[in-house]
Amino acid sequence: MGPREPLGIPLAQETELQAILLDHAYRGVRVQVVLRGILVAFVLAVVLWIAPARDRVACDTIAAIYAVWAIGVAWLAQRRVEQLVRFMWLALFVDLAALAGLAIAASSSVNQSWTSDVLVNGFFMIPLLAATQLRPWVCTAVAVPTVGVYLASSIAAKQANGEPWSSIVLRTGILAGICVGSILLCRLARYRVLTIGRLVVDRSQLITELTTLEDRERQTLSEDLHDGALQYVLAARQDLEEARETADPTSFDRLAHALGESSQLLRSTMTQLHSAVLDQAGFLPALRDLARVSGERGRLEITIDAEGWEESWRTSADRILLATARELLTNVVKHAQARAVRIELSWRDGGARLRMADDGRGIRPGEIEQQLAHGHIGLTSRRVRLEAAGGSLTLRSGELSGTVAEVEVPAVLRAG
Repeated sequence: MGPREPLGIPLAQETELQAILLDHAYRGVRVQVVLRGILVAFVLAVVLWIAPARDRVACDTIAAIYAVWAIGVAWLAQRRVEQLVRFMWLALFVDLAALAGLAIAASSSVNQSWTSDVLVNGFFMIPLLAATQLRPWVCTAVAVPTVGVYLASSIAAKQANGEPWSSIVLRTGILAGICVGSILLCRLARYRVLTIGRLVVDRSQLITELTTLEDRERQTLSEDLHDGALQYVLAARQDLEEARETADPTSFDRLAHALGESSQLLRSTMTQLHSAVLDQAGFLPALRDLARVSGERGRLEITIDAEGWEESWRTSADRILLATARELLTNVVKHAQARAVRIELSWRDGGARLRMADDGRGIRPGEIEQQLAHGHIGLTSRRVRLEAAGGSLTLRSGELSGTVAEVEVPAVLRAG
């Protein structure tokens, strides 16, 4: 894979992923060098031990030049030159040309000779060499002419070894099958490397963001307290001073209202930090409490359908499920511009399933990736935690409007 191949991800992450791909490409080059060394040893052994009846000088010259060239490529491969990785696949055509030249030169004998018959077996190494690439199109570009050259070399050697046509066709078919297998293996290797690379990039991104998550959470908590409970406390203080001077009953009413609102906001903040309801009553009551607080905060109408979920049920996934529901509702309150949210909770196939649908503005394609790039890792963090627990989090646009979030996580029922 070329180090500058576009991958459709943010530039900073693409740079890190390209470094991973380049490292695997270097590893592929080293494997290719080892396999080419085996091929060179095979060619030299055939030319020396099974000498052709004619044109021996030509065969020895081709074999010697090929061996020197392979040594030079092996020396260059140790230098980890980026451009070498980019164009290393062209060396496969030199391997193909060297084998073809030797096979054709050795097959020019009119007498029986096994040199060419043995040499053509070297073509079976070419697909293995091509499979070390992380680019399936390169593997295909090498594999297809390999089959054609192998067939032509086998036909040229037919006069010297008297091989029947059926044998030539069957051997060519086997080589074609190996070529197809090498292409599929190349595609599989590419998929695995890209998957591992993206996981490493995501992990690195999450670690980087988690280092500053505590500061952002503190700032958010400070802003919530300042804009909410603190304002009511300050208003209550003013009402208290006014009540002392005038003894106006309405001042006491405003004082009671301000203290009530501030206590409710403080209770809501404490619930976000730790849900005592979850420990005391179970998941469903905690979810209802979360829905009530979120509904009041965002002026939302939140309904919960928990048919089939017992009130007293406790599961091994309660905390991660509640944290995910809290993150989803927080995003609805802050970004969705919704008026209503419907939550469906169910137990199915040994796991918990939560579905949340709102009637807001919906989610745009690539929006989560953009939020991650700007440092907002809430949903991504939830998704990583769910996947680590064997679950999943999927987001999609609703049929008419809004966003639908579906959460599934394996769980075990516990005694209440």
